[in-house]
Amino acid sequence: MDLLSPKVKAYPWGTRDAIADLQGRPVPAPGPEAELWMGAHPSGPAGVAWTTLDEVIAAAPERALGAECAARFGGRLPFLLKVLSAGQALSIQVHPSREQAREGYAAENARRLPPGDPGRNYVDDWPKPELLYALTPFEVATGLRTPEDAAALLKALAVPDLEPLVAALSDVPAAEAGEDVLATALASVLEWPSAGRASLVADVVAACSRLAAAGGAYADACAAVVRVAADHPGDLGVVALLLMRHEILPPGRAVFMPAGGLHAYLRGTGIELLANSDNVVRSGLTGKHIDVPELLKLLDPAVSVPVIAPRVLADGITWFDTPAPEFRLYVIDLPGAVPVSGRPALALPGVGPRIVLCLDGACTLSAAPGPVLDLTRGESCFIPFCDGPVAASGSGRLILATPGSA
Repeated sequence: MDLLSPKVKAYPWGTRDAIADLQGRPVPAPGPEAELWMGAHPSGPAGVAWTTLDEVIAAAPERALGAECAARFGGRLPFLLKVLSAGQALSIQVHPSREQAREGYAAENARRLPPGDPGRNYVDDWPKPELLYALTPFEVATGLRTPEDAAALLKALAVPDLEPLVAALSDVPAAEAGEDVLATALASVLEWPSAGRASLVADVVAACSRLAAAGGAYADACAAVVRVAADHPGDLGVVALLLMRHEILPPGRAVFMPAGGLHAYLRGTGIELLANSDNVVRSGLTGKHIDVPELLKLLDPAVSVPVIAPRVLADGITWFDTPAPEFRLYVIDLPGAVPVSGRPALALPGVGPRIVLCLDGACTLSAAPGPVLDLTRGESCFIPFCDGPVAASGSGRLILATPGSA
C-alpha cells in the first residue's frame, strides 16, 4: 500500500474551497480547483513515493493489478477516481463506447493530430462511462426530456424562433418514444444559423428569467439556464439545456453516464469514478474544442442517464450497481471500534487493485500479513493486488474504487 499524491486540475469552472478544504490546505485556494485525480491516466497520474502510479503499474502489471485484471484491461488500471467540484457549468458532452473510441482515436492518429492537440476529441482508445456520487446537492442536466415535456417547456417560453421545434415535438404520437425527433431538435439548436444565434440566446434567457421568477414546474431548470448564460454569454448550449432533464442530486445519490448519454454538470461537489480515459466530445458551454457533428454521431437519445441509490453490501458498506466493467464504487462507514485482538474491524471489498480515499475521520488499513497504512481526511492510497485482503479500523467515511465485474 502506498500513499498517493493526487493531481489537482485547475480548470476555470472549479471552486476555490472544496478540494482545498478536503486536503487541509488554506481556503480559499489561490485559483479555481476543479478536479482531484487519483489514478494512473497518463495526462495526470498520481504520485507514488519517488515515481508515479502509471509507472509503478507498468513496471509490474500482474503484481499491481493481478493476472486477470492485467489481461482484461491490457495492463492498465481500468478506473480513475476523482473529486469534482464545479462552481460553473461544465461542457455539454457525450462519451464514446469502446468501439467508437477505438475508431475515433485511430482516425485522429491517421490525420496525424499530435497528442495534446486541442482539436482532438479522442486522447486515447478507451470508453468513458462514469458515475457521479453527490457529496453536496449537485445540479446536473442529464439525458433528454420526453418530446411532450420538451414541447411543454419550449411552449411556456413563448420564444417565436422556437415555435417550429414546439410543433415538431408536439406531433410525436403518444405511443412512440420520439427519440429521432429529440435528436433532430437538439441538432437544430446546436446548428442554429450564425446570424441568429445571439438573438435566440438573448430571447431564451429573457424568457427563462420570467419563468424562473414565476415559479412552477420549470422554474429550477429555467433558473439554471439564466445562471449558466451569465458564465457563457451567447452560447447555444444554454438553449440546448432546455431539451435536457434537469436534476438536483441529493447527497448520497449518484448518476451513471453510459456511452452516448448527453450530460452537463452544472454545480456541486462529488466523487466521480470513471473508466481510465479522458475522451470527451463537447457541443457547448466550454472554451475547449467543440465538435457538434461528432457529438451528434455519438449521441444516443434513448439513454436515460439514470439516478441511482446505493445498495447495501454489509454493515457499514454500500455500493453502486452499474454495468461498467471498468469500475465499482463503494462507500464505507467505519464503526470506530477495534477488536481486542487489535485486528481492523471491517474487511474492504475486492481483491484486485483498489484506491481508497478518506473523506472524513481517520483510519488504519492493514493487510494480513503485510503492510499497515494510516489515512486521515483527504488522503488516498493505492492497494495493489499483491497485498491481498485488506481491512480497516477507525472512525470516518471512506471511498473505495475497484474494477467492476468481469
